[in-house]
Amino acid sequence: MTNPIPASPPAAIPSFTTRDPSLPEFWSERFAQDFTPWDKGGVPLALQDYVQRTAPTVTLIPGCGVGYEVAYLDNAGWDVTAIDFSPEAVSAAQAVLGPLGSHVVQADFFTFVPARPLGMIYERAFLCALPPAMRPAVVQRWAELLPPGAILAGFFFFDANPKGPPFGIDRTAQEQLLLPYFELLEDHPVTDSIPAFLDRESWQVWRRRL
Repeated sequence: MTNPIPASPPAAIPSFTTRDPSLPEFWSERFAQDFTPWDKGGVPLALQDYVQRTAPTVTLIPGCGVGYEVAYLDNAGWDVTAIDFSPEAVSAAQAVLGPLGSHVVQADFFTFVPARPLGMIYERAFLCALPPAMRPAVVQRWAELLPPGAILAGFFFFDANPKGPPFGIDRTAQEQLLLPYFELLEDHPVTDSIPAFLDRESWQVWRRRL
């Protein structure tokens, strides 16, 4: 009888000094140590579907991380800018994107001013990356950046576990935050989630109220 090959032990989680995800140092440490379990490694299917049936528009990606979506949107003819406040994240995105790395800018979402009026903000693990106390400020900034009729589209993480990141939200709380500024156009389950978000995220499209 052949002895089974023992399973490899799980990789140890690196040691970090920064514990506050509202600080760029928190994320820079994780990128520097190549600890990015939220990284899908590609473009989500729901975004691909949306782009294929939607006219290109000026798009901002806050908290872009490695920014795979930048290349996809650019290739589809979209005017896209991605921002991250972590210099390590920006460097990682620019390394992956090569010539398109100029679309990625180190900036703070709360003070960044787009060069052109936005038609869409793409949400991908930005809201859930920040402490829940920051949610009203995030939504307020979305509303400030998007003119009436513009779109907030992306992925929203619904979970009751208070620990994070990622920090989940319940649907009632999400609606209370968004409905004063936006109306919901689409809400679909996600079929290709990474393990951290499996069965707990939705693709949603919201329109800035007139």
